[in-house]
Amino acid sequence: MKYLASYLNIIPTPRINLLVRGNYKLVMDYSKLCKDIFDSDPKIRFAGVCDDSGEIKYGGQRDGIKNILSPEETRKSNLQALARWGLRNSLSPKTGKGKYAMAEYEKIKRITVPLGSDHLLLVTTETDANHTQIIQNILKLVNQ
Repeated sequence: MKYLASYLNIIPTPRINLLVRGNYKLVMDYSKLCKDIFDSDPKIRFAGVCDDSGEIKYGGQRDGIKNILSPEETRKSNLQALARWGLRNSLSPKTGKGKYAMAEYEKIKRITVPLGSDHLLLVTTETDANHTQIIQNILKLVNQ
């Protein structure tokens, strides 16, 4: 666990995390965030938060939906997403901070949203989901 320091963006606790955005400190319950995301649209298959190791710490698969990837494949995919966000962040002085990324595959759509510097929100949907509306809902929940 990291030590509290003024430069940290996220201070992990067992269930609730403190996000620091500018001069504002926001307490976010990642488990509740995932539940609220599931409640926002029935086409959402997965809503989870991973840490910088790629491990899902909060959320998971919607009940009754079969996983497409094994737990190890999921972790590898999460590590790749974290690496892509690292690249985006390295370019942010020129492009601005990234808000979300979305990829559409043959079988799912995947949305990622950075949560501070140490966590990443991962959401997958059915291919026929209205990803624009889902992304808007996610950003509202994250930025409350």
